[in-house]
Amino acid sequence: MRDLPRQLTVDELAELFEGRTRLVELLAEREDPLGSAEKVLGELTEQEQRQALNEHPAIGARTLSKRSATEQGSGGHPAVLTELTYLNQVYEEKFGFRFVVFVDGRPKSEILEILQQRLERTREQELQTGLRELVAIARDRWLKG
Repeated sequence: MRDLPRQLTVDELAELFEGRTRLVELLAEREDPLGSAEKVLGELTEQEQRQALNEHPAIGARTLSKRSATEQGSGGHPAVLTELTYLNQVYEEKFGFRFVVFVDGRPKSEILEILQQRLERTREQELQTGLRELVAIARDRWLKG
């Protein structure tokens, strides 16, 4: 386990957040980038917030970064995977950005339940929840090394 860093490069942050976005660029300018991530998210436009979410791979996607593949695990019942794919699409159409959740090794069936619950929420609730989850994922990735 590592402590939260005092400063990270754009490349290091891009790996933690799954892409080079305005969020990553702003965080690279800060001391304690992961500690100040929520504040920086509040300074972004909604379009920039959505961009940060949309860089993250969809749960159950076939093409994942090595890190995401490890976090999401492999396998899962085919019916669960099919439903995840379908509801991810429904979610993106409803809210206009990708469903992001801190998986942390939980089974895909549990993630499916979370996705179903979150589809009942408002767009604003989901935007804020997705952004918090995105930061939680990045922090966890850093701490685990």
